Amino acid sequence: MAAGGPSVFLLMVNGQVESAQFPEFDNLYCKYCFVYGQDWAPTAGLEEGISQITSKSRDACHALVWNFPIDITFKSTNPFGWPQIVLSVYGPDVFGNDVVRGYGAVHVPFSPGRHKRTIPMFVPESTSKLQKFTSWFMGRRPEYTDPKVVAQGEGREEENTEAEIPKAAGVCLCPSPAQLTLTFCPQ
Repeated sequence: MAAGGPSVFLLMVNGQVESAQFPEFDNLYCKYCFVYGQDWAPTAGLEEGISQITSKSRDACHALVWNFPIDITFKSTNPFGWPQIVLSVYGPDVFGNDVVRGYGAVHVPFSPGRHKRTIPMFVPESTSKLQKFTSWFMGRRPEYTDPKVVAQGEGREEENTEAEIPKAAGVCLCPSPAQLTLTFCPQ
């Protein structure tokens, strides 16, 4: 038995960003990135990615379907700082500028197997009416310079966000508005 450095374990993440419900928006795309502790290191796969632009489906649910694959392997010496995936959804505003339509984050599942996560999305909001009007007029809505801040608690105490609150939807049994569905699958 070799006595050496600390032992490590591997975490393999395999899945996809399936779809989203953004009832008021169309032609959206999704970006993802991972946030993890300092004892974690990616060993294979991509830490971030960007999907294609998708349009709403023509069925009753009007889902935005990406089926965007995710495949990455991490190694670590301890579970502190377990990886989280941060998702950002962007699309055009009335002036054709790409603006953020939602941010969300979720921890990678702790147990092996097939897992499906629905992530509520939110957007940052200007704090004053003047800022709101100026950002709308200039076509530059508030957004994070680094979306990884969504997965971190530090420095967000004074943050003003507008949560996309699910609304009652007639007979449609679809996921609630402004939510994104992520599936993790075993390899």
